[in-house]
Amino acid sequence: MLDDLDVDPALASAVLEIEGHLAGDGWDQPARLYALVETAALVRQEPVLAAQMGLDASSEQGSLTAVEQDQLAPDVPLEQVLETILWPAGVVGCAAVVERLVLPPGADAEVPEDPAEAEEFAREHPDRQEVRIVAGATRDGSTYCALRLRAHDDDQSVVGGADLVPGLLALLRATLEEDDTMNEKTTDRTEQPGGEA
Repeated sequence: MLDDLDVDPALASAVLEIEGHLAGDGWDQPARLYALVETAALVRQEPVLAAQMGLDASSEQGSLTAVEQDQLAPDVPLEQVLETILWPAGVVGCAAVVERLVLPPGADAEVPEDPAEAEEFAREHPDRQEVRIVAGATRDGSTYCALRLRAHDDDQSVVGGADLVPGLLALLRATLEEDDTMNEKTTDRTEQPGGEA
């Protein structure tokens, strides 16, 4: 799965770890958002939290730790939430998890323009596939995605790659850009990574 030479191994490892952890909780889960921090910095700056997460000096070199953020509002699409976030400097990357319905390429022309009708069309389409997407990005521009189909719900069937979900990756990268014009859009979610890995 990590045979792409352009893939950042620390980011890929963090994304796959998130995917594997969530796979144990089954399907029909809400969207989730994670801050990705350098494990070495977390061990140094938050030793108590690091100890609770089972991290120590031997595990810190060259790795990223995912820190789950507060639960997202269920009535606000993840894509809309991402447009309001700007991460603080200590966050080197971020990852998002979302479940979606995917239709075969031939169905694109049949999808209604109205979003509510399009959602109903997707739910009722006989060839729909349910997919869990875990997408991650870092400040240096690295990206990685892991996809799991509900119809092939086993670890060996997880598909990984650097650019599998370009739209979501672009939104994640935008949350990591240092742009003074975005400071007005920041939320309390950006103050410090919080929650559990």
